[in-house]
Amino acid sequence: MLEMKNVTKTFGSFTALKDLTMTVPKGSVYGLVGPNGAGKSTAIRHLTGVYRQDKGEVLLEGKPIYEDPAVKARIGSIPDDIFYFPSATMEDMHKFYKGIWPHFDEGLYQRLYEVFRLPGKEPMRKFSKGMQKQAAFHLTLCTRPEVLILDEPVDGLDPVMRRQVWSLIASDVEQRQTTVLISSHNLRELEDICDHVGIMDRGQMLLERSLADMQGATHKLQLVGQTPEDLQILHESGSGRLRTLIVRGDAEEIEAKVSAMAPTYFDILPLSLEEIFIYELGGVDYEVKNIVL
Repeated sequence: MLEMKNVTKTFGSFTALKDLTMTVPKGSVYGLVGPNGAGKSTAIRHLTGVYRQDKGEVLLEGKPIYEDPAVKARIGSIPDDIFYFPSATMEDMHKFYKGIWPHFDEGLYQRLYEVFRLPGKEPMRKFSKGMQKQAAFHLTLCTRPEVLILDEPVDGLDPVMRRQVWSLIASDVEQRQTTVLISSHNLRELEDICDHVGIMDRGQMLLERSLADMQGATHKLQLVGQTPEDLQILHESGSGRLRTLIVRGDAEEIEAKVSAMAPTYFDILPLSLEEIFIYELGGVDYEVKNIVL
């Protein structure tokens, strides 16, 4: 299990993280989402042992991450900005990773050449952004990490390669029970692969639970008729008689309350992760504004 307990991090007068608590269950695929500036990258740098927290604890299986190189060796990470030495080729980075990581899998490295097909002797600085991202996956997966932390992992990849990468991650989780944390703004893709989600805002955890529970706790209600007074409404919109309400609560309880009002029409629909993200962060404040240009 990967944990952050009441973590606070400041940079001068700016508080990047404030009492942040996060729990990533072992063997899960956890999606970390939030608006720009929410503190996601700062949290990731704590989880990978780059930053030391001012207060709180950052733990892997109960052991502090920052203070213990052996714990850090169990964690693989692919940041948004890929690291490579200025003149390094793929083979140079292969030798570097093999010398640093104790469980580097040479057989897997050779097998993944069939997937990524990257030139081994060309300087990586000449690679496109997508090729550099592929190189990072090629190298990092071969370290056989117990925990894999990814920041915008498929940004820059074409659709076919995106599917290939997600397939490799899912296979690694299934075969080795790898714990995966993914920070991304592509909520549609996260919805397909994640089983747990944490929503951050302003350096704090706004909401954290399994994706199934999250989607089962908030619903879209389309209604023609009177609205029950005791519904927990997050947002309301619509024109004419048909209104759309975002309602927090159990679907059966919502249905019972609405049915009791004998509406002309109603329907209860599930929300996507993107919709949950928008309405949990404040609904109309995060919607697209119609501005006359």
